[in-house]
Amino acid sequence: MRFRPCIDIHNGKVKQIVGGSLRDEGDRARENFVSSQDAAFYAKLYKKDGLEGGHIILLNPASSPYYQETRRQALCALGAAPGSFQVGGGINGENAGDFLEAGASHVIVTSYVFSDGRIKYEHLETLRKKVGKERLVLDLSCRERDGKFYIVTDRWQKFTEVLLNFKTMDQLSGWCSEFLVHAADVEGQSRGVQHRVASLLGEWGKLPVTYAGGVGSYEDLALLRKLGRGRVDVTVGSALDLFGGPLSYKKILKLCKNDEK
Repeated sequence: MRFRPCIDIHNGKVKQIVGGSLRDEGDRARENFVSSQDAAFYAKLYKKDGLEGGHIILLNPASSPYYQETRRQALCALGAAPGSFQVGGGINGENAGDFLEAGASHVIVTSYVFSDGRIKYEHLETLRKKVGKERLVLDLSCRERDGKFYIVTDRWQKFTEVLLNFKTMDQLSGWCSEFLVHAADVEGQSRGVQHRVASLLGEWGKLPVTYAGGVGSYEDLALLRKLGRGRVDVTVGSALDLFGGPLSYKKILKLCKNDEK
């Protein structure tokens, strides 16, 4: 289990938010932490510590008055650590190449692929031609409804008709190099991982996958390691001391490096 760092940018600031609280209307979100440092600061820190495969997420839609500053922050972070980060948030067939040219190792895509609540294979084909499977990460972030987990889009606000299950992951695995999954119901709450999601990802295990959402203790890390069978990488956000939380960034680095040995 590797530690995958994150840089979430909202309204032009590096933040940690409660994922389920995000609203495009008024660019609102319940904030756990707002950094006084810019995105490039965190990119340089993670690069210095040898971390690869983390993600930068733009949390404003292109229609937002804050989008250009959010985008500028993301591009500065990519420039500070070229090749080290994936980038997601509003990525589509038109702009994916721009972010790769700016230094992203991969692009992370959700809403463009799950448009109108279903998988748009024509959009996957566009991405395959413009980006290539090896540089595409599909974000299968999910929320629970009626006892099942559905992939959600538009900054976790809209449910699709697509279930997060083995069938969906099998269908999509031929189009991308890895998956990112935010358990959006617990994102930013530091109250524990979503057990069923973590178990599902660990049992499937056919591509690299990163889990994000709810990690609030070192015990949660151990549980995720167990549920994910060592196959699932982890992102820690609001609980990290870098973002005002109780968990030591340095200790988590050591724990996850021990996993790699």
